[in-house]
Amino acid sequence: MKFKIFLYLLILPIFTPPIFSMEVLPTGPTPDALTFPHFPTRMHAFIWRNWPVVEVERLADVLGTSAANVREVAESMGLPEQQSIAVKDRNRIYITLIRRNWHLLPYEQLLTLLKMSEEQLAYALREDDFLYIKLGSLKPMCEPLHYSPPDEETKKRCAKIRRMVQESFGEELQKPEEARFHFIDELSRADPSFTPDSSVKPRFSPRYIYSYFAIFGDPLLHPELDPYPDGLLQRLSALGVDGVWMHTVLRQLAPSELFPEFGVDHEIRLQNLRNLVARAKKYGMGIYLYMNEPRAMPESFFARRPEMKGVQGGDFFTMCTSHPAVRQWLTDSLAYVFEQVPGLAGVFTITASENLTSCASHHQHTRCPRCKDRSAADIIAEVNQAIEAGVHRGDPDAEVIAWDWGWRDDWAADIIRNLPKSVSFMSVSEWSKPITRGGIESTVGEYSISTVGPGPRATKHWALAKQAGLRTLAKMQINITWELSAVPYLPVLDLIAEHCENMLSADINGMMLSWSLGGYPSPNLELIRKFDREPAPSREAALDELALSCFGPDGASYGRKAWTAFSHAFREYPYNAGVIYQCPAQYGPSNLLYDVPTKYKATMVGFPYDDVDGWRGPYPADVFAGQFEKVASGWQEGLQDLEMAVERAPAAQKKSANDQLRFARAAWHHFRTIANQTRFTVLRNELWHQEQAKSESERRDRIETMKKIIRDEIAIARELYSLIREDSRIGYEASNHYYYLPVDLMEKVINCQYISESL
Repeated sequence: MKFKIFLYLLILPIFTPPIFSMEVLPTGPTPDALTFPHFPTRMHAFIWRNWPVVEVERLADVLGTSAANVREVAESMGLPEQQSIAVKDRNRIYITLIRRNWHLLPYEQLLTLLKMSEEQLAYALREDDFLYIKLGSLKPMCEPLHYSPPDEETKKRCAKIRRMVQESFGEELQKPEEARFHFIDELSRADPSFTPDSSVKPRFSPRYIYSYFAIFGDPLLHPELDPYPDGLLQRLSALGVDGVWMHTVLRQLAPSELFPEFGVDHEIRLQNLRNLVARAKKYGMGIYLYMNEPRAMPESFFARRPEMKGVQGGDFFTMCTSHPAVRQWLTDSLAYVFEQVPGLAGVFTITASENLTSCASHHQHTRCPRCKDRSAADIIAEVNQAIEAGVHRGDPDAEVIAWDWGWRDDWAADIIRNLPKSVSFMSVSEWSKPITRGGIESTVGEYSISTVGPGPRATKHWALAKQAGLRTLAKMQINITWELSAVPYLPVLDLIAEHCENMLSADINGMMLSWSLGGYPSPNLELIRKFDREPAPSREAALDELALSCFGPDGASYGRKAWTAFSHAFREYPYNAGVIYQCPAQYGPSNLLYDVPTKYKATMVGFPYDDVDGWRGPYPADVFAGQFEKVASGWQEGLQDLEMAVERAPAAQKKSANDQLRFARAAWHHFRTIANQTRFTVLRNELWHQEQAKSESERRDRIETMKKIIRDEIAIARELYSLIREDSRIGYEASNHYYYLPVDLMEKVINCQYISESL
């Protein structure tokens, strides 16, 4: 069977830096790049990792050789022949390419591989959902990589890799593989006869969510990368979702007399936005814009405007909102957008986190000469006031949602009190809820399904908002969180039902159902709609009804037992912000084992490396591994019941039931591997520090335990390999693209066998 390859030729990059940009590629620290000794050379690692996703001619260009030489190297390692498949745009996978080559190529060759200019890559690293931070805020030092003919020793090692590939994956390689991104075609397919169901009035509205496959860059400039095709809108509408949201940068949407460099190509973006609003309206859906404004600008922007220059963050400075002209720009620009795009549903704001915006957004306002004597609460309330004024000048019926993400507790009351009465207020439901896992007490931030909200912070802030006469919304994650984002949804339906029931008691008005992750049309979303009825069903009744629709009358009871087992197991997840961002939860079995400490620190949803101390947060390593073993053990019990449910599901439900089983199995492999990798690395560290190995007998015992873990890791990688060849959704998340590809699990087996032999 041939590998499928994504052709990138003749496609314009989506990243179009503003004309005033003076972007330079960031470097930060430049430690030595990692080596990957399970491959004969760095060149072999490069060809292996890029073989399924970059055409051979481009690989040859990077290496300065012929396509024939590259093919010969690939074949020597057992890689199948590439198969060309036309794909609309390389930008749906460029983050995957950057990540897998970060330790292999210097910037110059990375640009050749990506077909990007320096400005385009710099813009992507800065603007695309903290990509440079996810990469560690550093660029490993890589010497230029060139083709070198293999010597005899290299040929022997390649032959050995080829044998491993055939022994472990030979049969699988002969089976059909679902093309990566196949799900986009499937979810885009629309039903011409579809009409939205208006028979049940939604109890929670708006109920808005992000696209399962939108890109964070600039989709309004490139309509061919449609984040919301009709098929996806129909599917979400059928599940009771009445809104979707988009990432936007305000300076790209409106012209400005004060800042004439703003607004380049705004006409194109607004026309595409008008088209999207009109399409969404057909399905009872509204479009909401994410406002994290005003975005910081490079120092050159302030050369003629020093009076507007605020606090510094890296090489950028805030447009100080204490200057009235900046606030006026916010208001006028939003008024323009909402005047030009009739029917735009609204905006939601983040004003104290994410990108550097106002001088108070990153808690630095005391460093600004204009803001230093003002309270952060006053500055943040004022930004929301300016946004509200613009939106409602353009369209009095549009909704402005102020989100308290990042607000300090001592700011909240003053900010809420000073919000315009026409503003709605949103808080993360589960935030600050206390938990005890593995005997370790802590509190939840956000991005937790394992902890059912609401927590005390949201409860307090909603009460303040209601006292101020504001509508209230809950920010929730219904499908997935950073606890595990490599599958479309987690079938922990008991937890979702409990959260929905709690929201009834909280008496909120609306819900934001996801951040950039979690937008898949799923049974989890269908469950929320069950609670729209009057009177609302009990939690158990809603779950029973959903199980019947998922698995039919013969499979429903088994499905319910599976959901309960998954939910019970997931409550053991060792939640902590550091854990979910830095441990191998997203990369799962594809994260390599290292027989020598890398000395690299884990990065935010980027590279876990071997940084156990970074992974575990407040949990001792043994407790951390033990908690994931508890999750995996309980999850395995649920898998047995889910298999019975799928077996008994009628033909009409069989495919979706099988999908659910596949996602649940993939999640189980992720939980297992986190425990394995933790225990392996702890043992590795003990061996590395000889003082902890008190005898040769203890050393042999440690090595034997490590080899046992390696054998389990090989089995996990092979099992997950089969799943992801069948299903292109596994391993994918919109803001990070593909965490891993089938070839990465093949590499993990090679990596494991190499280490086992070297111990």
